[in-house]
Amino acid sequence: MKTYMAKPETVERKWYVVDATDMVLGRLASQVAAILRGKNKPTFTPNVDTGDFVIIVNCDKVRLTGKKLEQKMYRYHTGYIGGLKEIQYKKLMNDKPQFAVYEAIRGMLPKNAIGRQMIKKLKVFRGAEHTHAAQKPEELKLR
Repeated sequence: MKTYMAKPETVERKWYVVDATDMVLGRLASQVAAILRGKNKPTFTPNVDTGDFVIIVNCDKVRLTGKKLEQKMYRYHTGYIGGLKEIQYKKLMNDKPQFAVYEAIRGMLPKNAIGRQMIKKLKVFRGAEHTHAAQKPEELKLR
């Protein structure tokens, strides 16, 4: 019995639309990261990007549980001495919810060249409209 190893040129990719209304941010991110990685397919191969394209709409209606809106911080460094910046998630979700969802998913993907290739298949939109109708995406219900 031989083990199947996927090749990049033979991977079949689908397009999915996920409505993020009233979904918890972490649960949404982990399930979408698995789809981007291709772990939902029987042809999953760790060293090949076998994942599908995912379009997330209504990301401004995603929610955080507990006191995370007040207590959780998005941190980044400018590169200068003492340049650590912090933004409260309440402000981040009001100003740029698509960035918060994107960063949550990006953090769950591999930190290498394959991970950078996988994140390019993610499209996040603030409202209910998206610009990828020509790809005929299927609606995907996540738990």
